[in-house]
Amino acid sequence: MSNHIHYLLEPKAPEDLPKIMHWLNWYTAMCFNRMLNRTGHFWEKRYHSTGFLMSDKRRALNTLRYIHANPKAAGMQQGWFYDFSNYGSYERLTNDGISQWHPAFLALGKTLELCAAAYRQFCKKYRPQPKPERKKHWGSQKLVRLRQQGKLKKTSPGQISLWAEWDASLDEIRHVSEKFVLANCFNPQIASLQFTPAQSLDSDLDFALAVPGNKTPKTPLYREKDP
Repeated sequence: MSNHIHYLLEPKAPEDLPKIMHWLNWYTAMCFNRMLNRTGHFWEKRYHSTGFLMSDKRRALNTLRYIHANPKAAGMQQGWFYDFSNYGSYERLTNDGISQWHPAFLALGKTLELCAAAYRQFCKKYRPQPKPERKKHWGSQKLVRLRQQGKLKKTSPGQISLWAEWDASLDEIRHVSEKFVLANCFNPQIASLQFTPAQSLDSDLDFALAVPGNKTPKTPLYREKDP
């Protein structure tokens, strides 16, 4: 999304989630700050999370569909494919280098193709619920402005460079992001234009690797030209 991001994570223990999110927020802030030549805080607020049991496959599928439908529901695009969403890896069974298919998705069919077809139909049935309008009370907006005016300006402790603790190169970041985008976007040929030829990967997409159980393809890896 343009101003936030959704994760569907499975920590080994619930108490591990804050550590995971701390690392994710720190790492992504370092990446964006370095690419944008800026310093300081990148994320505005602390994350919000809601947990559920791994055995609740219906909840998992509904959550996954909600995440994948977010760009369309927000009016950012008409279809489901989005450069910065992993819906494409579920729809086309591509390997984007980051995503891992959820067990609830793998339980939709006996083969990966059946799982993808079932999930595709499941997504077509999605109808986003309208968000309730925010109620404004008399004087509420003025009170917010007065509070902002009364705050003292302080220097942020985040204006400190942390590159001594982080050694990932820009080429590595571009390589990971390019593989993710080309595997999930609607049209890889068009999406590849945003990457320079020197940094561009092979235009072919790496399709599904081996997965647990009876859904492991006979050929561990195959390559297929985009139509």
